[in-house]
Amino acid sequence: MIEKKRTCILENYNLVKYRAARSYQRSLVTERINNSDLDDVLILLEHPPVYTLGTGSTLDYLKFDPQNSEFEIHRIERGGEVTYHCPHQLVGYPIINLRYYQQDLHWYLRQLEEVIIQTLANYNLTAYRIPNLTGVWLEEKKVAAIGIKVKRWITMHGFALNVCPDLDGFKQIIPCGIADKPVGSLAEFIPDITVEGVRQDVAQAFEQVFQVNLVEKRGRSIADTASREE
Repeated sequence: MIEKKRTCILENYNLVKYRAARSYQRSLVTERINNSDLDDVLILLEHPPVYTLGTGSTLDYLKFDPQNSEFEIHRIERGGEVTYHCPHQLVGYPIINLRYYQQDLHWYLRQLEEVIIQTLANYNLTAYRIPNLTGVWLEEKKVAAIGIKVKRWITMHGFALNVCPDLDGFKQIIPCGIADKPVGSLAEFIPDITVEGVRQDVAQAFEQVFQVNLVEKRGRSIADTASREE
């Protein structure tokens, strides 16, 4: 008997403020903790310029004073060190119940990496992993960062793929705490690449890697449903 694939709702947004997207994720996670029968969700969007630090991130990787800075900064509940989000970087937030997949965080991280690797294969780009580091690289440049939070096996946060962003914001930090490997973007390899094109490819790769049926629909307004930040 072939097991029926799970449904995953695909929600596409353009530019969304980080605080609103984070609160929206929290609301989706809470709903799924209370009702495990709810469908999974994959959110794809972009953020205005913002720096985020994981729960245990050190401030040593910032090249500016966070107490006296023009930059928007958030310390959040994901793992990993500091990273940077900005327009033309595609961010993916899967809200999925790992009880229906594998209750294994290392497996989940590798699956997210595989989504990016398969996406880039569509452009004849051979992306790869580096042992003991999380993320995806192209020709020794990190093009995708990954950081997650899992609560009662419901995931939040996810991946950020540098499609064609302005990389100058990364100069203000040591991205992910890795000083000896530069950050890159897909535009360095494919000059005319766009977020909208890559967005479709990421969705297809996610559907394949996680073996789900993606159903695209507009989600509730992130601004309307975002709760007050704690």
